[in-house]
Amino acid sequence: MKRALVFASLSVLTVLLGCGDSGGQKTAPAASGSAKKPAASAAGSAKAASGPKPIDRKNLAVFEQLPKESKSDKNPATPAKVALGRQLYFDTRLSKNHDVSCNTCHNLETYGVDNKPVSEGHGKQKGTRNSPTVYGAALHTVQFWDGRAADVEEQATGPIVNPVEMAADEKRVVETLTSIPEYKKAFEESFPDEKEPVTLVNVGKAIGAFERTLLVSGKWDKYLAGDDAALSQDEKNGLSVFMDSGCTSCHGGAMVGGNMLMKLGAVKPWTDEKDKGKFEVTKDEKDKMFFKVPTLRNVAKTAPYFHDGSVSDLGEAVKKMAFHQNGLEISADEIKAVVAFLGALTVEIPAEMTKAPELPKSTPKTPKPDPAVASAAGEEKKGG
Repeated sequence: MKRALVFASLSVLTVLLGCGDSGGQKTAPAASGSAKKPAASAAGSAKAASGPKPIDRKNLAVFEQLPKESKSDKNPATPAKVALGRQLYFDTRLSKNHDVSCNTCHNLETYGVDNKPVSEGHGKQKGTRNSPTVYGAALHTVQFWDGRAADVEEQATGPIVNPVEMAADEKRVVETLTSIPEYKKAFEESFPDEKEPVTLVNVGKAIGAFERTLLVSGKWDKYLAGDDAALSQDEKNGLSVFMDSGCTSCHGGAMVGGNMLMKLGAVKPWTDEKDKGKFEVTKDEKDKMFFKVPTLRNVAKTAPYFHDGSVSDLGEAVKKMAFHQNGLEISADEIKAVVAFLGALTVEIPAEMTKAPELPKSTPKTPKPDPAVASAAGEEKKGG
């Protein structure tokens, strides 16, 4: 350990995870600009990693319990719309070659990810960004690693038309869905006020309505509600390190993240700056290396980490954050403590939430699979 105040080194666990996929102001998450580093705290640093330390529950106010629902005024949910969205989420026929669905890269059985550095899409093409979890994504302030989509409804259509991912276009999507009577009826029931309900935008709205149901609480929420026994002593010790170090400056709220963008390599330049994050959208110098702060819920299950999926071990990810965000090295005990706390953010996902629905059958009018790969497809981003 190089310094006594090493707990400050964990202050920006900001870009730990990664189609989804968005500096540092909560109220304007998509905006650029420099983010202030959390203040260091020396209080009880040695005890936090190695022994019990009382937690002042007043400090837990930075967190929130997971809400039971995620509503959208622009996209009111109905049972019909949610059911349609579930079917579309699992349907590979939305892809050009009928072999990729939303669930392919965001597998609900494996905590909403595929556990690959980058996912394979149309024609086995690989992009450049890690596919993040969809669980709780609707509660994020923006979507994609660079924050280019405002909500899950907008995000859902991106992969469908991305030539590296599902490689379809709106014409093909509409042709596919209108060729299947059950889907035509489902769209009419979900969007009863629209003359032509089968559109790419409404595909996004239906999938978004379904994704807004992907909220699963666990023992962390019980602890926040006042049940001190919900976390083990090791997990509480890790929480103390997490809070004392200022990590909550970026990782707070209901999703323990997902509410701002932050510069990766705030103190020590990141090892690979090929992908410059939000800058690639805005071309504003202030946005270079700014990425969405990911949720830390279920982080122990959603490896590999960072926007490029370059780190497979959670402890190593914590260590890299300490060095690159604060220029410090931390001990094995400190890393172990934080990892124990992060493990407490894992929930048990109900089987009924991950079960694939029965899909309507294709008809002779349904477009056939097309394996052709566009020559310029490799220029597109994959997963965020």
